[in-house]
Amino acid sequence: MLKRFALIKKVGKTKIIPLGLKILLIAIFLILLSNFATNFISLQLSQRQIINLSNTIMVAQLKELYTNSSNQYQIYTYSNDRNEAFKVMKEVAASGFENPHSIAMGFDTSGKISILSSNSQKMAISNFSDKEALSELNAKYKEGIREGSLSFNLLDGEYFGIYKWQPDWNMYLVRAEKRSDISANTRRVFSFTSIIILCLTVLFVIIGYIIINKEFAQLHAFTQDLFDMQKKKQLGLIDISKASNDDITYMAASFNSLSSSVNNLLHTFQKFVSKDVVAKAYSEQEVLLEGTQQELTMLFSDIKSFTYRTETLGNDIIDVLNVHYNKVINKVHVNNGVIGSIIGDAILAVYGTLGSQNPKSLDAVISAWDITRVTANLRAAMIEKRAEIEKTRNLTESEEKIFKAVLLDVGVGIDGGNVFYGNIGSNEHMANTVIGDNVNSASRLEGLTRIYHLPVIVSGYIKDEVEKVSQRYRFFEIDTVQVKGKTEGKKIYFPFDCQEMDNDLLTKYELFEEGLTLYYQGEWKKAVKIFKSCELDVTEVFLERIGTQDAPEDWRGIWTMTTK
Repeated sequence: MLKRFALIKKVGKTKIIPLGLKILLIAIFLILLSNFATNFISLQLSQRQIINLSNTIMVAQLKELYTNSSNQYQIYTYSNDRNEAFKVMKEVAASGFENPHSIAMGFDTSGKISILSSNSQKMAISNFSDKEALSELNAKYKEGIREGSLSFNLLDGEYFGIYKWQPDWNMYLVRAEKRSDISANTRRVFSFTSIIILCLTVLFVIIGYIIINKEFAQLHAFTQDLFDMQKKKQLGLIDISKASNDDITYMAASFNSLSSSVNNLLHTFQKFVSKDVVAKAYSEQEVLLEGTQQELTMLFSDIKSFTYRTETLGNDIIDVLNVHYNKVINKVHVNNGVIGSIIGDAILAVYGTLGSQNPKSLDAVISAWDITRVTANLRAAMIEKRAEIEKTRNLTESEEKIFKAVLLDVGVGIDGGNVFYGNIGSNEHMANTVIGDNVNSASRLEGLTRIYHLPVIVSGYIKDEVEKVSQRYRFFEIDTVQVKGKTEGKKIYFPFDCQEMDNDLLTKYELFEEGLTLYYQGEWKKAVKIFKSCELDVTEVFLERIGTQDAPEDWRGIWTMTTK
């Protein structure tokens, strides 16, 4: 739920920021920059005014201290009590302190402090420590300058203030403030003002967001539709049924027109090439003459007795094929396969080019049995149709031929391995294809289904890959054959579907497995007895092959095929 309303989305690795949010962020930045800059300049100017005001106050306080020091000097001439006079002068000086480090002092030309009064309890010094400032005061004194402004440093920091020479006591009277106290006051004002600015900004942002969100609500809906399209990697239409009549809606309507045209082209394109080529063309915006070596699984399916069906049905065979392929191709696509080619009654499917949770060979085996089942369902539908007709009349001779012709049956062979997969041809015309010995092997395995009377035959490559991830299929070895053009024998297997087939049939194949072991060992007479007891169609080829003879002396368990 939170992802749906996320302000910032991603298309691939690119972040997509809503236009309304950009405008709002820019406005916030400019408002804050303006407010803080204005506030900073105002406080800097105010700080100068504060310093000037502080100087004015200190002048008055220093004047009072100066007057009091003159009075105390008169009293001192009668009482001769210097300490009492200095004590009174300290009390007068401290009466005007406002800041934590306000200070007043009196020191002679050597820097010896006689009067020291400060708000800071830590301030306890006996000499004016800033020698440079003291030298400057003495230099001005020699020039006849007896009062003015003063900046100096003590142990705890920098001070600024004013001074006046007191001739009675022969000392400089100084009234000063620590510069950091004034800066601290400025910072407090700045912080307080900043908090007010931020609070007002948040309030205005909320109000602005509500207004902008309302104004850009339709644009947000458009971009959400576009984001969903990008996520699904397919073009669609933007909903403009509730959109206002403005240029943004016009842009969305133009996109819909373009999207419809592109989708029509893509759908047409997809009907003639495989899904992975369409996806690549959509993402890369081009299709090149290129290919790579890949480890793939190939499924080859062929309609049995196709010549008879063509001769019987004539042009109507096209309609029958279309009904058949509509089901078969769907099963290939559902199981993450792509159609490599369709050659008359045969179809080549390739697995491993699309992303899938299953290993490619498992998808291929599942497809093989799905193809076998949908073909069986078509036969069952035709048989049911015949039964309905025969309730009223018998089929004619020509109808009987047509009925047999439409009872399609298929064989499926599957093999896998390294093949070349890609586009071949020219820049004017190209085709997506798969080339390799394993492709030919899948075709040969399909041909063996007619000999061994099995719907599906696979290679050892398929068996090994499926057994690693699934216990659904049990692979029964059927034979070891050496096809024409090859020098080595190759084991072939029947993938028994443990979920769909009954246990009685499983028992028969287990018995067949025992007979095959004896057949390999050259114990043909014993093998024949077991083959006959299996009651499986696959045993017919072995019984015919063995006949009444014994195994040859050079028997290796490999049967050499004389045809492809």
